[in-house]
Amino acid sequence: MAAGGDQGLAAETEPAAEPEPEPVVEETRTFKDLGVTDVLCEACDQLGWKVPTKIQVEAIPVALQGRDIIGLAETGSGKTGAFALPILQALLETPQRLFALVLTPTRELAFQISEQFEALGSSIGVHSTVIVGGIDTMSQSLALAKKPHVIIATPGRLVDHLENTKGFNLRALKFLVMDEADRILNMDFETEVDKILKVIPRDRKTFLFSATMTKKVQKLQRAALKNPVKCAVSSKYQTVEKLQQYYIFIPSKFKDTYLVYILNELAGNSFMIFCSTCNNTQRTALLLRNLGFTAIPLHGQMSQNKRLGSLNKFKAKARSILLATDVASRGLDIPHVDVVINFDIPTHSKDYIHRVGRTARAGRSGKSITFVTQYDVELFQRIEHLIGKKLPAFPMQEEEVMMLTERVAEAQRIARMEMREHGEKKRSRNDDDDTEEAIGVRNKVAGGKKKKRK
Repeated sequence: MAAGGDQGLAAETEPAAEPEPEPVVEETRTFKDLGVTDVLCEACDQLGWKVPTKIQVEAIPVALQGRDIIGLAETGSGKTGAFALPILQALLETPQRLFALVLTPTRELAFQISEQFEALGSSIGVHSTVIVGGIDTMSQSLALAKKPHVIIATPGRLVDHLENTKGFNLRALKFLVMDEADRILNMDFETEVDKILKVIPRDRKTFLFSATMTKKVQKLQRAALKNPVKCAVSSKYQTVEKLQQYYIFIPSKFKDTYLVYILNELAGNSFMIFCSTCNNTQRTALLLRNLGFTAIPLHGQMSQNKRLGSLNKFKAKARSILLATDVASRGLDIPHVDVVINFDIPTHSKDYIHRVGRTARAGRSGKSITFVTQYDVELFQRIEHLIGKKLPAFPMQEEEVMMLTERVAEAQRIARMEMREHGEKKRSRNDDDDTEEAIGVRNKVAGGKKKKRK
């Protein structure tokens, strides 16, 4: 069946042939054995990639043969390398500008993929550009005018440039990658993906990577891929083998106290703590700072620069605790997370897999601890059902926990005051909202004030 192009996602298509089953793979070989050219093997070596991961062993040889791919792989499995290496190798053979497009659901993931392309392609002079929201469109238009080899983009902002940036088109595109496709579609980017598929060549290679095979992803597969090969690393939901998973059952009102107890108990490790809202992320970060922990927040209401700053401080080990919403739970390669804490239990069980996938990456071991209050029992049972195992309780001394209540209550009081002050400042400045609409509104307001002053 013809790929992509005119029919888009919305159009009804005849049922797709099942993707071919993945080949049986012998014991892992080197990148050279997979058919990767010497110059790229050296780049892998410099990045410390000694042996290919399972998804790379499955996907790279097939991609080098010029086939479309559906890659199903758990988070932290080396997916970026699985699509970046074949694209760079094809680029070496036929150098061309605007050669590949990678679509991702979040800005952070886009910057991370770009880093990997730059690192792998530095010796061969590859240029990539990141096109995401929250950043000035004018500077992006200039970057696109230079015609980079690879564009890494979130769908919304890319469509914006395709419609409004003079002289920019993707008619010569050779490769399309949709990374975290399930999440792109969950975030309701279907219309944007549809528009992109309509304006890129039908004659191209398409790689679709997803942690889960949802109905939407199957529909996208039918619309965008030609006779794809399926490369699945884990057919059922799995968490990494070297991950020790625990839960603690606690009264909701003592959550903060138990968090402080665990951070003290496991001191010396690096932590990633997941909260359900931006507000709770900010509040908990302030609470922990008041108690002397080096905690830093990462959530969607922070400006792009602040988000990248938080991430870099944590990556550089200048902070040992990163508090995040699910914006940060997938795709971010933070190499040294020792413990993941689900402070707020995820409402979607699949998000649990992605959150705990931040630790025990690339063969290292790690811990995850999920807080379960009286309101979360059903959600927790769903998670256990999904991963197919009963989790043990994390060992704790209740009396020791309760000794912390007064200190924590005082820190909570200070954090509430700081949140109130922050809220008032924000209302007067409104400077933390980095959506395009907010920037537009602020510019108009600023323009109005200037006129009045004149």
